Amino acid sequence: MMLTLVSLCAKEVVSDHSSSPGWLHSVPRELYRPLLEAAFASCRPLAVGELVQRWPERTLRVGGRRKRGQTAPNRLCIQALLLAVVRGLSDRRCLLQILDLCGLQGDEGGMGDPMGGWSLTVALCTMVVQARAGAQKSQRKEGEWERKRFSAMERDRDIKRERGQRKRGQELNGDETSNDREKIGSSGLVSEEDPSKGVRRRMEMRKKQEKAMTGSEGNKTETEEKEADKDVLVHVRADLFVNARSWERVRVALSTSGPLKLQCRYLRVEEISVSSIRTLLELLPCRGLLGIDIRYSSLGMAGLAELLPLLSTFPALNSLRLHYCNLDFRRDHVGQEEALKNLSQGLTHLKELRRLSLTALRLPGQLRVLLSSLPQPLEILELPYLSLSPADLAYLSCSHHASTLQQLDLSENRLDVNTLPSICRLLSQASSSLQHLSLSGCGLTDGLLGLLLPSLGGCWALKSLALALNPLSMTGLMNLVRMAVRMRSLRQLLYPNPLEDYQPGLPDLPSSAQLLDWPLDEATDINLTSSQLNRVLIDSGRSDLFLTCDLLNYDKDLVD
Repeated sequence: MMLTLVSLCAKEVVSDHSSSPGWLHSVPRELYRPLLEAAFASCRPLAVGELVQRWPERTLRVGGRRKRGQTAPNRLCIQALLLAVVRGLSDRRCLLQILDLCGLQGDEGGMGDPMGGWSLTVALCTMVVQARAGAQKSQRKEGEWERKRFSAMERDRDIKRERGQRKRGQELNGDETSNDREKIGSSGLVSEEDPSKGVRRRMEMRKKQEKAMTGSEGNKTETEEKEADKDVLVHVRADLFVNARSWERVRVALSTSGPLKLQCRYLRVEEISVSSIRTLLELLPCRGLLGIDIRYSSLGMAGLAELLPLLSTFPALNSLRLHYCNLDFRRDHVGQEEALKNLSQGLTHLKELRRLSLTALRLPGQLRVLLSSLPQPLEILELPYLSLSPADLAYLSCSHHASTLQQLDLSENRLDVNTLPSICRLLSQASSSLQHLSLSGCGLTDGLLGLLLPSLGGCWALKSLALALNPLSMTGLMNLVRMAVRMRSLRQLLYPNPLEDYQPGLPDLPSSAQLLDWPLDEATDINLTSSQLNRVLIDSGRSDLFLTCDLLNYDKDLVD
């Protein structure tokens, strides 16, 4: 990565923290961003804190998609940033109103000690609660000072009133009649009533304000939202990761009103109940949520049907991902047909849905019921471990989603001669739009792959292709690579280890699980396979195509 002169100078400036008092007061606002980036890159948490506490702009975005080789910000720097945001609430130099941390999370235990999504969510919630406590403490101090000031004003008013009464009494003649004294007394009473009338007026005005704020019952929710946002100084936008241990803390932070308000772009929940997920959705602001990812939660058909009406209240929601959520459809169970019908009806209300991911949900033969109810065609469809039937694949190849798909994942759905025509038809329909395709663990042999290669070669927009854990011989693998080098848009190919590289004893048609667990033959030179494939790349002049058999480190997003 080429560094600009500004970046190099900024890195040098933040490297010496002892010099910060000299340049912090004179640095122009245009240099705050490069200085902050340099502080993150050089892991200078003190510099991060000082810059954020004085941030001169309304918006601060930290995170987003990282370039290849770029690591996530260090944990200490993120903690310094969050502390500085709280301190900046009372700093007049800070103009921050929107803090965008979407995509800031890294992999726990990764290079550079990044902060993972779970830890970052807890830290954000703690920051929101601490800011609220600090605001309450400041309000108590201001209230006590205001009370003392008002008491002092009341005392001064009483003293002035007594002095005025004493002066008027001295000016009166001693031979005045008792009626005159009564008039003087009555005039004194009138002067003493004036303050009480002021108090009444203030009380009446407060009652009118409360009535105006309360309004009618129909506007109560809107009034509460406006009233809650009235005291917000900084809106914090982030991706939230919630599990059973952090759920209570997230709930408290979302329901807390104070100077910081937490907003969510993508919500990921794991191992929590339907009722807890429902509570989170009810607390989240309706605008801004783009996607929800539910994993390892026993939703069941009825539970998901219960959540879908809530999801429809988020107008920008475009992604729904369900992984291992115990959606097992069985016709012999009472109420399953009705639950599936409710599920289909709920999906019709997700007007902006563009991404649907269903992993290991055991819904064979029901793909038409689910996908036909979606009002808009999908762009991303992930259906791994779904036990798709021939009828499912036949419907998918003819559905209104086929021609708009950009990403398709059919991993671990076994293919054969009966389902291959549907796959070929599907690839033909998506040839101009499909960019990422995964058919890993689909049982593709040399013969099946030979029938599929013409359709794969017709996907002229394809950027990444994953075919790991398929029982291919070296001959089939070479045919695959020769086809891949002719696909000019292809940038990444995840290929399977050929059967010749495994130790003896594999079945004739091994499953993906057997290929994953079976040891490779140490006597075989695995580098020989890589050398032969790279020779094909060199001969074709395709230095821009990356070949790998590393399933664990494969990432299709690196080609975007």
